[in-house]
Amino acid sequence: MLIMSESIEKDKCPNTFSQCVSFYNIAYENMDIEVKHSTENYIKPDENYYPQEVLRKSAHGISEVNVKIESEIKEELINIQSVEINIKEEIEINAEPIPGEKLHQYSKCDLMKHKPMHPGNNPYKCRQCSKAFSNKSILIIHQRIHTGEKPYQCSQCDKTFSQNSNLTKHLMIHTGKKPYQCSQCDKDFSQNSGLINHLRTHTGEKPYQCSQCDKSFSLKTNLISHQRTHTGEKPYQCCHCDEAFSLNSKLITHMRTHTGEKPFQCRQCDKAFSKNINLKRHMRSHTGEKPYQCSQCDKTFSQNNELINHMRTHTGEKPYRCSQCDKAFSLKSGLTSHMRTHTGEKPFQCSQCGKSFSQKITLVIHQRIHTGEKSYQRGPLL
Repeated sequence: MLIMSESIEKDKCPNTFSQCVSFYNIAYENMDIEVKHSTENYIKPDENYYPQEVLRKSAHGISEVNVKIESEIKEELINIQSVEINIKEEIEINAEPIPGEKLHQYSKCDLMKHKPMHPGNNPYKCRQCSKAFSNKSILIIHQRIHTGEKPYQCSQCDKTFSQNSNLTKHLMIHTGKKPYQCSQCDKDFSQNSGLINHLRTHTGEKPYQCSQCDKSFSLKTNLISHQRTHTGEKPYQCCHCDEAFSLNSKLITHMRTHTGEKPFQCRQCDKAFSKNINLKRHMRSHTGEKPYQCSQCDKTFSQNNELINHMRTHTGEKPYRCSQCDKAFSLKSGLTSHMRTHTGEKPFQCSQCGKSFSQKITLVIHQRIHTGEKSYQRGPLL
């Protein structure tokens, strides 16, 4: 493994490693490069000289390593702030670790987060906002947030991405490749982050804590969404009306009220729905499933709202109060019907004679005049 030494003052590094030593594994294509910073002196070659040999100073002397450089190194090969090397082939060095050192394995992302902790490590500043970066390439990627540039196009569909790594992850959707397997169940994932998030369903871990209340979440995205309940932020604006939403998923669902799109189709009949939850509820009309059980009696219901309404028959709760009089109702539909006695509205019209009624049941009874139906037949007199 190639190891480059970088010298910094011990009191400037916040890491609590033995002898102030950190190790980072950085994946450059098929090559892992460990970048080490320690209190040891480093060997810095002439900036204009691109070496065929890199010397590493260790407790066991100096070992020589042949290194093939893939392309011309445009910045300093070894710099006190950053070490950036592009190497074509994997190189291994059989060198023993320095006694007393603790080796910690980190990702490239961890290294990028760690480096700015050292003073003067953010020379590349964004002109659009106040953010600064230790690496010019990171600044270029960041600036695409402002420009909206997405130069990486998927060859299988029309999606584009601001980073090549995101395109690589996306391509796994088309290939169906899922190399990350859960050790607790049979689920597998196309991305390691998906596996990490999934594992929390087994461990119950919720590492993302809200600073405003005591709620915590297993996913960072859920925390961000939750925090909008405190701030009132609604960043997702409908382009057809003035409605705004705290979640993008809610905006997508709302947009279907404008487009009329109903992508969730029932396989048992020809009904379709704009929301998946509505399809799930509808499917119970085919399966007869009633998963909601009353705790006071033996009645069961297919919908949770039906159970809530039923529970009021036990509690006597009447939350829907008329604003015109002192009457109250256990169901919202009851209040809606009652309000028509105040407004005089009669929305239910007979198709045979044109008469209108304030209640649907009144219309049903009236229509029997035209059909001759006799619903209520007297039994024989005794």
